[in-house]
Amino acid sequence: MEKKLKVFQIGCGKMSKYTMRYVYEHGGQIVGAVDINLDLVGKDIADIMDCEDKKVLIDNVDNLEALLEETKPDIAIVTTMSLLSDLKEVLMTCAKCGVNAITTCEEAFFASNSNPNLFEDIDALAKANNCTIVGSGYQDFAWGHLVAAMASSVHKITKIKGSSSYNVEDYGIALAKAHGAGLSLEDFETEVASSDNITEEERKKQIENGNFMPSYMWNVVGWLADKLNLHIITQTQKCIPKIDEEDLTSSTLKMTIKAGDATGMSAIVTAETAEGITLEAECIGKVYNENEFDQNIWTIEGEPDLTVEMDRPDTVKLTCANIVNRLVDVINSKPGFISTSKLPELKYLTKPFNEYLK
Repeated sequence: MEKKLKVFQIGCGKMSKYTMRYVYEHGGQIVGAVDINLDLVGKDIADIMDCEDKKVLIDNVDNLEALLEETKPDIAIVTTMSLLSDLKEVLMTCAKCGVNAITTCEEAFFASNSNPNLFEDIDALAKANNCTIVGSGYQDFAWGHLVAAMASSVHKITKIKGSSSYNVEDYGIALAKAHGAGLSLEDFETEVASSDNITEEERKKQIENGNFMPSYMWNVVGWLADKLNLHIITQTQKCIPKIDEEDLTSSTLKMTIKAGDATGMSAIVTAETAEGITLEAECIGKVYNENEFDQNIWTIEGEPDLTVEMDRPDTVKLTCANIVNRLVDVINSKPGFISTSKLPELKYLTKPFNEYLK
């Protein structure tokens, strides 16, 4: 019998229900799982997946290193936090153990432009232990390779403009809080928006010190510039609260968001490049009212103009599918903390994982 790809799941929240199922359905197996939530510790992963017993019990994340050494997975899937600093211990542990890892952490998509020192630390440790760390997810396709494919079909580009919206209810409490959902406008200004009311020099210092709070599009703009061989001269970010006229109930935050308070935020990142092409990308993450839905819209201004619009994309399942479809690319990649701008184009897997491994 052919050996199955061995995958370790880090984080057993909403996303893992799909990442783990997709792994099994592509001919892999989950060999271990951990979470920070003590209510999940001791449960079989089948409780998360809503399927037959898998005989894999969720353990405490504090035991991660020992479990990686014991199970010796080919790769770990990390579906937890959005900021690289919050994942430092997990990713450094994977790198220390020589375990490849792929994460939904949005900053990890192109971390070198927002937390270069931690990026370099993880990169060096991964190289030293011959493993690869990668950030992927919905943005890999919808904000990255889709836009690169659009750019490849036009003659001239003056501006690339994107806007993507998603319901923070679908991604868990850490993401919802990172978007300021549930805060008063005063608290939003203090805890979220104020971090961008700074000079360019102050922002550079924050980035150098690892204290910068990037929106998702900050890293996406860096990724696009890298993929399209553009050289950024200036880059700015502005976070604006989103509000609703009526009270909204958030099951994720376990609270009612009062009318006029922040339901989330819009983050707009603008970059000017040496090539004369402007990159402007907006992500809107908030608790939706009953009339709102996910959208992903990208426009290239130039010759000719080109717009691609996606209505109601299933961002959760697309995120998880992108992660699982990338597993083989990560394993086949050179060691280090690698951006998917340097990996092969995403592709649909028609065969089991093992048939794609080098």
